[in-house]
Amino acid sequence: MLVEYRGFRAAFRSGTAGFVEVVHGIDLSIAENEITALVGESGSGKTVSAQALLRLQDPALIDYSGGELFFDGRNILTMDEAGLRSIRGREIGMIFQEPATSLNPLHHIEQQLAETLSVHQGLNAAQSRPLVIEWLRKVGLRDAENRLGAFPHELSGGERQRVMIAIALINHPKLLIADEPTTALDVTIQAQILELIRSLQRELGMAALFITHDLNLARRIADRVAVMKDGRIIESGETAGIFNNPKHKYTRELINSDFNAESPVPKPDAPVAASVSGLKVYFPVKKGFFRRTVSYIKAVDDVNFTLRKGETLGVAGESGSGKSTLALALLRLRKSEGIITIDGREIQDLDEKSLRPMRGKTQIIFQDPYGSLSPRMTIRNIVGEGLLIHNIGSKKERESRVMSAMREVGLSDHSFLDRYPNEFSGGQRQRIALARALVMSPEILALDEPTSSLDRATQFQVVALLRSLQEKHGFSYLFISHDLRIIRSLCHSLIIMRAGKIVEAGAARDIFRNPRSEYTRILLKTALE
Repeated sequence: MLVEYRGFRAAFRSGTAGFVEVVHGIDLSIAENEITALVGESGSGKTVSAQALLRLQDPALIDYSGGELFFDGRNILTMDEAGLRSIRGREIGMIFQEPATSLNPLHHIEQQLAETLSVHQGLNAAQSRPLVIEWLRKVGLRDAENRLGAFPHELSGGERQRVMIAIALINHPKLLIADEPTTALDVTIQAQILELIRSLQRELGMAALFITHDLNLARRIADRVAVMKDGRIIESGETAGIFNNPKHKYTRELINSDFNAESPVPKPDAPVAASVSGLKVYFPVKKGFFRRTVSYIKAVDDVNFTLRKGETLGVAGESGSGKSTLALALLRLRKSEGIITIDGREIQDLDEKSLRPMRGKTQIIFQDPYGSLSPRMTIRNIVGEGLLIHNIGSKKERESRVMSAMREVGLSDHSFLDRYPNEFSGGQRQRIALARALVMSPEILALDEPTSSLDRATQFQVVALLRSLQEKHGFSYLFISHDLRIIRSLCHSLIIMRAGKIVEAGAARDIFRNPRSEYTRILLKTALE
């Protein structure tokens, strides 16, 4: 066996409570030339278990409290730092769940791929460039050769994830750890990435530990599946056996879960909450020593839409199509051209002081929850910050609203309030970001992939929560997602974007039943079949 967990245990430091065990004596093995999927809800211990193979966690925060962990015959838990450095990035590559915090913001992407080639293969910049371009193309980065000088903040969430995948695979490791590698990708690129990982695994005899909350992805790529819940592996076996004859109740719930097959009916007579006309967001492409502008990337190109009160407008499209930029421009968080109207008032020319009253009525949940949560603030202060800034309620009332918002997103443990973002899983951080927005009771909420890092069961809870809040308070949602099953369930209207333009728009149920654009038909077929 290439990897063996033998009674492996791990404990995390949790505030003043000391170390709390989060992985309880798991046994798991991964053979050479095999893909094993580790599936489970957010906070079940998947990432902690996987990262132990590289010993990436701060020793002050984590204690591998029992058991053994072997990679290629070597006990990882007793290996010294020099030994660990020899396998990190070379023998074991890892795709992290949140690429924005894993990429160096000061280095362009060519430097970051070339660095790993230099460290592990001794290649210079000239030797690295062809390989860098080849791998960026393999993972589907559009116009790869002209994007070498781009910095991470100039890429979309999905594009950053693709760069991380290229970094992990460029040295042809023996083992690839893929921690939710497709959560930020649209369905077409998702299929390409899964096929890429599978084809490389077959070609190189590479093993892979594929961490996901999506059982459908596990079925498509894995040879074996292990289902994890509350720090324990409750069921494992060959993929076909797990899906055809699941033994555990929790596994059966994950397999049988699905969203509604029909979109809600639009409300054409509802008042307009927001609208845009002729919206454009262009990014300059600069080259040469003097960094002169030679062209523009048209992230959003002459877009028009209307969002009505009490409705959800879905925005779908491939990664890099302009979805996130559209949301940022609507809320005046990104400079743009065109007319933006919110609650009957044009806001495109307002200064920051005039915009401040609107900020409390409009909220956004960003695609990368870890990057949007201050690492120096407790969850209590993060969720309640907006109430404090806008001087809403007394201290006691703010505390009550914070706790209520946390309960609504499934984080009811009062001790969570005094912890920091790094003490939570990716899915839990996403729920904290949702609570921070909901606590303000916004009239308009832009949700940028709000369920991408959540397991299916929690996705159900979040979608149900969003529906109930909308029915109760009349909220309007701009819902960005590559998960078309969730869009179909939640959204009244839908726009499909590609390369900064809207290729199709209308009632969501009409688009799902009878798509007019060939691109939309391909997108729906890939996502729903």
